[in-house]
Amino acid sequence: MRDNERRRRTIPIAAAFALVAHVCSSCHGPDGRSISPTFPRLAGQQKDYLVAQLQAFRDKTRADPHAQTYMWGMAARLSDQDIDAIATYYASQTPVAGAPSDSPETTAGAKIYTEGIPSENVPACISCHGEKAEGNGPIPRVAGQHQAYLARQLEAFASMARANEIMHENSKDLTAAQISEVSAYLATL
Repeated sequence: MRDNERRRRTIPIAAAFALVAHVCSSCHGPDGRSISPTFPRLAGQQKDYLVAQLQAFRDKTRADPHAQTYMWGMAARLSDQDIDAIATYYASQTPVAGAPSDSPETTAGAKIYTEGIPSENVPACISCHGEKAEGNGPIPRVAGQHQAYLARQLEAFASMARANEIMHENSKDLTAAQISEVSAYLATL
């Protein structure tokens, strides 16, 4: 009897996940490889980060404008089990590789990423996001992400439109040009 009960519970979850994966892909692209800079790439993202973000969307605690517009409704009915399955799926996908560039903008961004801007109290991004910007656990992968998406997130952190005290402190003194530079560099990884 337990096998039958387990099967009955598994089928609806699997069916629900298939529907969610289809719905997610309409914005985030097949297997999380978004082509639109409006939506982040989820392929290869850290599982713990994805779980935390999906829970925040569902619980309406991530209140930046794009979260409210796009994700609050999408995540409203997700169970913890659904969230774990979605996060596991996207974390297991091969990330999108960035497009190499040696432009002055990306060179300046690489310096900000690896050294920070000590005169502006901006720490090196590498200290949390890692040498290859792959993140770790609750710290997101930012490598290969859309430049415009990353710039918008840094601006939201700086203004506290997206609440995260650590990222607010790290981004509040960045100029628009510096945000563009570091996000251009991350898009190349």
